[in-house]
Amino acid sequence: MKYLGIILEQKFRFQEHTKYGAQICAKLIHTLSRAAKLSWGIKSEAIATKYKGAILPLLTYGAPVWIEAMKYRRKRQKYIRVQRLINLRMARAYRTTSSEALCILTGMTPIVLKLEEVVKQYTLKVMQQQQAINQDHDVEHKYWSHPAKVISIQEVENYEEATVSAYTD
Repeated sequence: MKYLGIILEQKFRFQEHTKYGAQICAKLIHTLSRAAKLSWGIKSEAIATKYKGAILPLLTYGAPVWIEAMKYRRKRQKYIRVQRLINLRMARAYRTTSSEALCILTGMTPIVLKLEEVVKQYTLKVMQQQQAINQDHDVEHKYWSHPAKVISIQEVENYEEATVSAYTD
């Protein structure tokens, strides 16, 4: 079942979703590679722009929902292969070059780390919105506490033990 662009399975393993996303991106890369040959064609900067603008958003779409699927090696490998294809085109390197070296040569973040970054950004954004909702609500004046009840000062003989308890009910 496909819902909002994410393929859902009965046990929420997201195997079909990762497979589908990798296939779509691989097709885009192969179409792009026809125009980006080793000695002529599209420059590396243009390929990087297409990767950042078209392929990366397809790979990271809905990542907060299915990021747990990336803990399995097979699912990670599908996305690493896709990134390797585009990195080979950008670096114009031999196909025997390792994926890690290609990421360094092209200056691209490895896809697994990029997915984790996207998820962390999302959770941070959600947390900030929740805090803004909790802090920015209006309270009618009839529900305000009386100032005499809000602050209480306790006198203690020792200065280090002196505490001021504010906003206690």
